[in-house]
Amino acid sequence: MTQSLLDVKGLRVAFGGKEVVHGVDFQIAQGEKLALVGESGSGKTVTALSLLRLAQNADVTGVASFAGGEGGGARDLLALPESKLRGIRGKEIAMIFQEPMTALNALYPVGDQIAEVLELHQAMSARAAHEAAVQLLADTGIPEPARRARAFPHQLSGGQRQRAMIAMALACRPRLLLADEPTTALDVTVRAQILDLLTDLQHKYGMAVLLITHDLNLVRRFADRVAVMENGYIVEHGLVSTVFDAPRHPYTRKLIDSRPERDVAPVTDRQAEPVLAAKSLRVTYPVSRPGFAGWFRKGEFVAVQGADFRIAPGETLGVVGESGSGKSTLALAALGLLKHQGELDVAGRRWNNGGASDRALRRVMQVVFQDPFSSLSPRMTVEQIVGEGLTVHAPDLDTAARRARSLDVLAQVGLTEAQFPALLDRYPHEFSGGQRQRLAVARALIVDPKLLVLDEPTSALDVTIQKQVLGLLQRLQRERGLSYLLITHDVEVIRAMAHQVIVMKDGAILESGPVGQVLDAPGHPYTQKLVAAAMAD
Repeated sequence: MTQSLLDVKGLRVAFGGKEVVHGVDFQIAQGEKLALVGESGSGKTVTALSLLRLAQNADVTGVASFAGGEGGGARDLLALPESKLRGIRGKEIAMIFQEPMTALNALYPVGDQIAEVLELHQAMSARAAHEAAVQLLADTGIPEPARRARAFPHQLSGGQRQRAMIAMALACRPRLLLADEPTTALDVTVRAQILDLLTDLQHKYGMAVLLITHDLNLVRRFADRVAVMENGYIVEHGLVSTVFDAPRHPYTRKLIDSRPERDVAPVTDRQAEPVLAAKSLRVTYPVSRPGFAGWFRKGEFVAVQGADFRIAPGETLGVVGESGSGKSTLALAALGLLKHQGELDVAGRRWNNGGASDRALRRVMQVVFQDPFSSLSPRMTVEQIVGEGLTVHAPDLDTAARRARSLDVLAQVGLTEAQFPALLDRYPHEFSGGQRQRLAVARALIVDPKLLVLDEPTSALDVTIQKQVLGLLQRLQRERGLSYLLITHDVEVIRAMAHQVIVMKDGAILESGPVGQVLDAPGHPYTQKLVAAAMAD
């Protein structure tokens, strides 16, 4: 190892007297890429935030020696006064946060936010800082950087927002970059672009990178060394090749073995009446037209154009594509939540675009959303959440019958009162992410639907929890004969779950067919790009 840039010894972090990081040690050499890996709650993000004392209300002890102080000596980041540490944040050590939409200020153009860093740390004039901000955006590969510098965060795509965050972090050419899950919220192709960008910029500026992630494929592709965290302890560390090829700790082996596995039953009769069928499905949104023409007539944005598909009983149709491809709009139309043109039949009956006859169809089709924390009301108990559908679709049931049905369906998804005493009286915050997603599945199953729309059901979960939830969905499909409309950008999830797959881009279906045919021998260049990016990732 070359000269150490950051040397952390005995780092302990506690909140309200409860210790969550227990005396961890690690080093980062100049120009090195170290990955800190672990599931949610392992302590990896708190560890990184504590280095810059950004963890609020945390009691932090230990030593974090950062090289390059006055006279070439090291400085203890944990002992520096706030005034000195403020000069290091952003200038010598920068950070990229997981969700750029919340990390960027929604009220200011991205160029102004980047320029502010340069004015603060480099004492640049406003004009020089703006010019430098535009160049930084260009360096990160954003097209039309001068125009994008004037854009607000909501006017950029997810990948462009993350590039703007990277530009801000690299504005002062820091010697250490802390990257906290920098690609988790991105599509597979954009994720590959961001990784390549970080690698190029790391080489260009010679900076070290501390990557915080739960994605082992990301680590394998990007990092030089890896440290594995579990419950606030570093349980294994070493070269990426050594740790991945011969993991010593059981937790590391569990993470490596957590890739999605295919365990689905074949469809017995694809000619049976479909649970869901669409023909020439089209969804449009009105948009403003430029100039005087916009005063008299709205324009039209076509979000889904002429989609045809069918889902047989017990079948999973996977819909894959990048953000903005139209796959979520397709799911909302299938659920009867968007007005549409063309034919859309559920169990042989037509959606009526909001008519009274649609209520019965909503029992046939239920949905499981991406983020179980935001999709479950924090003010409702488990009994209220899971039993809510029965109050609409089975109003004749009394309280005792609803409770019995709720407990039964909760047991089917792996949640019992033996594990969680007073289960029905608990609230969502009392459960882990995977357990909350099981609650969401139970809420959907309680009305005995024939089809579930799964909108990115595992993208917000750790790899080990993802594997558990996918296994649950596969088991429920076999036991109940359920059909799934699976919306995702994760090719590996499609490969594990789907019987048929359609590939969408810009609202159009570019390719469709059996999952093995489409993913193993893709015919369209866009599908080839998606599959190649997933394999590289």
